[in-house]
Amino acid sequence: MSTPFYVSPQQAMADRAEYARKGIARGRSVVVLQYNDGVIFVAENPSRALHKVSEIYDRIAFAAVGKYNEFETLRIGGVRYADLRGYTYDREDVTARGLANVYAQTLGTIFSSAGEKPYEVELIVAEVGAGPEDDQIYRLPHDGSIVDEHGSVAVGGNADQISSYLGQRHRDGMSLAEALKLAVESLARDTNGGERTLTAEQLEVAVLDRTRPQQRKFKRLLGSQLTRLLDGGEAPASGEESAGES
Repeated sequence: MSTPFYVSPQQAMADRAEYARKGIARGRSVVVLQYNDGVIFVAENPSRALHKVSEIYDRIAFAAVGKYNEFETLRIGGVRYADLRGYTYDREDVTARGLANVYAQTLGTIFSSAGEKPYEVELIVAEVGAGPEDDQIYRLPHDGSIVDEHGSVAVGGNADQISSYLGQRHRDGMSLAEALKLAVESLARDTNGGERTLTAEQLEVAVLDRTRPQQRKFKRLLGSQLTRLLDGGEAPASGEESAGES
């Protein structure tokens, strides 16, 4: 009778982490930055049907990279959690911190389970506050840990290189056009240090805009509005909504 093959727990967890990281790195990157009026999400995503960035609740949005079916399952779970908590208690009780904790428990349980493969996803949960100092951005890697981010964050693809680029150039008080330009420049840099040109058709862009008078602060930037911002113009006033708002 042959001896069963033994793998130490440490090696097994390292192998699971490496498997998840490789899956995440194959996806195109997502960048999230704070600007003077809120938080902007920019993803390289030519698809108009499969979103990497979505609204969760009034002031909260979600971005993800990795396997679409896995992060879409997590997104739906987050929406259900937020709706139930807001209905049962109060809308103010739904926070990005609470949602990040729920996601962390789910991802951590899956990552530690020997009965299923780890999720190949990395998430960002952001909430816009009354002022820039009140904004919250949380990054959740595949293992369920939570990283409290400030200013800017990138996940997926060559995230380390993009994060370094953003860290050197992002500053407080940027306008929406400036933040969008910086995000696109960072996404357009390839792993060899070269640059590509990304058009509006290749991008998925959304904001959490604290100046919006309505309770829901999430808005997608599409069409002529996105093109105008990419060309260096300013967005219309918050009362002038673009088509495709979600």
